[in-house]
Amino acid sequence: MISDAAAPFDGIGNFHRELLERLAAPLVSGAGTAEAAQWFQRTIADIARDPGRWRSLHERHYGEQLALWQRFTEGAHDGRLAPPDDSRFSAPEWREPYFAYLAHSYLLASNWLREAVDQSDLELHAKKKSAFLMQQFLDAMSPANFFWSNPAAVKQAMTTGGASLARGLQNLAADARKGIVSTTDESAFEIGRDLAITPGAVVFENDFLQLIQYEAATAKVFARPLLIVPPCINKYYILDLQPANSFVQHAIANGLTVFMVSWRNMPASMGRATWDDYLQHGVMEAIRVVRELMECDQINALGFCVGGTLLASALAVLSARDEHPVASLTLLATLLDYSDTGDLGVYIDEAYVAQRERELAGGGLLHGRDLALAFASLRPNDLIWRYVVNNYLLGSTPDAFDLLHWNADSTNLPGAMYVYYLRNMYLENNLQKPDRLTMCGTPVRLSRLAMPAYVLSTRGDHIVPWKTAYASAGLLGGKIDFVLASSGHIAGVINPPAPARRSFWDGDAPGPEPDEWLARATSHPGSWWPHWLRWLMPHAGASTSASAVGSPRYPVIEPAPGRYVREKAEEQFHRS
Repeated sequence: MISDAAAPFDGIGNFHRELLERLAAPLVSGAGTAEAAQWFQRTIADIARDPGRWRSLHERHYGEQLALWQRFTEGAHDGRLAPPDDSRFSAPEWREPYFAYLAHSYLLASNWLREAVDQSDLELHAKKKSAFLMQQFLDAMSPANFFWSNPAAVKQAMTTGGASLARGLQNLAADARKGIVSTTDESAFEIGRDLAITPGAVVFENDFLQLIQYEAATAKVFARPLLIVPPCINKYYILDLQPANSFVQHAIANGLTVFMVSWRNMPASMGRATWDDYLQHGVMEAIRVVRELMECDQINALGFCVGGTLLASALAVLSARDEHPVASLTLLATLLDYSDTGDLGVYIDEAYVAQRERELAGGGLLHGRDLALAFASLRPNDLIWRYVVNNYLLGSTPDAFDLLHWNADSTNLPGAMYVYYLRNMYLENNLQKPDRLTMCGTPVRLSRLAMPAYVLSTRGDHIVPWKTAYASAGLLGGKIDFVLASSGHIAGVINPPAPARRSFWDGDAPGPEPDEWLARATSHPGSWWPHWLRWLMPHAGASTSASAVGSPRYPVIEPAPGRYVREKAEEQFHRS
């Protein structure tokens, strides 16, 4: 009965191949796994030019596999084949000798292939690309990812009489319709009910954004408001998840009047929107509205990730025009210098950018699903294959996790804006070159940003490496407070004071060498949020009575979180 039930489940192999194709395609300019195979062949051909090196590598690997086989055949039951220290093989079923041997053999082969790439003499970017593609292949081929070589999946099928396989097929069919693997129980959260529930209202909107003003949580507030510019490649509610981990809640609870940019999930009609449009009709328009609504000359501004890049670019334009509407600048996990773009850099070369320009520069959309898959491919075992096993092989539903719900809620981007960003930031690193770029008709240089700045990076960030964020801080012209938080790109930023977790470092003003700064920095336990608030207070203005949301000129349009954040990338893509 199990055999009959499992037969259609062999279709998982086709899904594996499709995932590999989609993982490889953006990296090799759309050619998919065929060109990925050519990269592997190029690597092997390079090694083969040195027969001695190739022979040594092969003989060592052969010896390791032979020794493993001998341990299996001669003493498989004496504990010498305990499962390796790898979370993919942590289930008790992997302790059975045959499956322990299978896991060890796979890991030895993986080490051999990774070492083959590492020993090649390819130039640096080509070697990184080959290594990345090889790792994608190795992660996909783990025996844990296939039904008949995963003992936990086989046991689950036997225990449930095949019901787990039936549920797995249902999960597979549902994900195939979406085009991406589910990483969380999407039914567990609803925007406006469980997430993004801080009271407020939309007080302005245009084709690019809705502007949310949050209700005051204190009788007295600081006169100078805070405008938050989140990344446009994701929804804003990463900064307003649930009350216990909402950065917005923390800010308003401490007397700040907070405005949030909610970027639009772009339809096809906006495919020609440019980087300049995002500055002029997005960031600069939001700054103008907040100043007018609050009747203040200056505001405080905060940008996160690419939202920080947009914010700094807009302020550089305004500064060149001798306009200075921002009293203090906060940048969270933001790149201004793109000399080292971390794991994402493996995607970006002239061939890839030129291909994207041909596809998108004249209009069209970059689908949010493509971005989500690209980011997931940077951590495939954590964000793809573990859910292939959980959802399809074990027939389970992913746990409910607010961060992963947000991570899966991607947005479409205008093609013209996206390819400008790729070429001028990621490929050519033009933003850090004074007057190299002209934005909104104005040459920009970041050194004109003379306001005090709080620049936060996170030590484990694989998207914005902390040392590159450190270099980015050095491009600004004002007094810089650089702070390094523990953990990664998201968890390091979304780190509320309670419960006290993780840590952060602060120290002297940034100098030329990040390692020297860190050696002198002071480590503090807990969240960086209270540290930032203490930094911001001198720039927040006098205390004044809280007022209602909106104004006669900017009346309430609709309650927060608004319409734009509720629109799904898939819905917009189909509608357009």
